[in-house]
Amino acid sequence: MSQVFTAPNQLTLLRMVFVPFIVIELVEGRYFWALVLFVVAGFSDGLDGLLARKLHQQTLLGQYLDPIADKLLLSTMFLVLSILHKIPWKFTVLVFSRDISILAASAVLFAIAGLRDFRPSIFGKANTFSQIAAVFFVLLSSIRPTRWILITRTVFLRATFAFTIVSALHYVFLVQQRLRSHMHALPEHATTGRHAS
Repeated sequence: MSQVFTAPNQLTLLRMVFVPFIVIELVEGRYFWALVLFVVAGFSDGLDGLLARKLHQQTLLGQYLDPIADKLLLSTMFLVLSILHKIPWKFTVLVFSRDISILAASAVLFAIAGLRDFRPSIFGKANTFSQIAAVFFVLLSSIRPTRWILITRTVFLRATFAFTIVSALHYVFLVQQRLRSHMHALPEHATTGRHAS
């Protein structure tokens, strides 16, 4: 329980608390305040990582909680903005399909092989950044629909589409590598066990 009360994990939990309030602002059509809350939530994401390193409070709970908070925030934003006809459904379906597939694959790999070290790849980080930027410019375009904002919104939505596919394929490649390494390591452990007995 002590891990819950570290400053970085408290910030991560706070980011999760922001989600329903952002949704309320969106549903009420108050895009400015939804954008403000989204920016604050995004700022807390960077701050909790910085605090974890500076205060030496990197915890196992934080490693799991941080990506969960990110996915909760971004997936909710994509879903609600699609319902409000601000983001085409094809982007949201793709984002959800990737996240659910990765979650299911991670659960299966942990259950059958005990694998749980799935840190985000460079493509995963690029995908998260493009999603954050896409949501930011979608909200901004609802407040100030100028040409450059609309163009930038489209660019980041397309980047999200591309990085979602690339990061999913890269994840499949990483899973195959780790499973192969795990299977190669099994005979060694089994041999060691027989000699020890």
